[in-house]
Amino acid sequence: MCWPGRSRSNNRRRDCSQTSRGFTAGKIPNPEPRVKNEEKGRAFLRRRRQDRLITAAREARQRAVARRSGFKVGAALLTARGEIITGANVESASYGLTCCAERVALFKALTEGKARFVALGVVARSPGGPMPCGACRQLLAEYAPEAAVWVADSRRPKQIREFTVAELLPAAFLDAGKKIVVETGRARK
Repeated sequence: MCWPGRSRSNNRRRDCSQTSRGFTAGKIPNPEPRVKNEEKGRAFLRRRRQDRLITAAREARQRAVARRSGFKVGAALLTARGEIITGANVESASYGLTCCAERVALFKALTEGKARFVALGVVARSPGGPMPCGACRQLLAEYAPEAAVWVADSRRPKQIREFTVAELLPAAFLDAGKKIVVETGRARK
């Protein structure tokens, strides 16, 4: 703290135009550097979260059962508590019974009692990353409307495309009273 007057240690008059915080007395400090650092910090944490989820989806992809098509897909679902639940696609001789990796991960999470989801990572050997099918989009709109959806090609896992559930399925069929809002990607009653 700076007080006008003389310093006790020496007999010089103290200059109080600068305080220990580095800004001129009487002026409000510029909060912009702090805001930029916070934004960088959030971007760094988001990127780290994406990398973790895409890595988990790549590992899940190795467990895919795709004997007929050879198209292996892995998915990783991030809960609000930071847990990662993975799934891989399972094919059937009757293709209509095939279950996508996204649905496997979602069903697994729901049956384990998880209810709030932050993001879904999906990986396959597909240029630009695999896009969830209509059935997966519908279930995401019902059970994970606020989740970010990150897709990546297994050969280029650092090139991640991001979508909101509302962007993937803007006119979802939902329970009465629920609505997906395209601008924010959040469910509203």
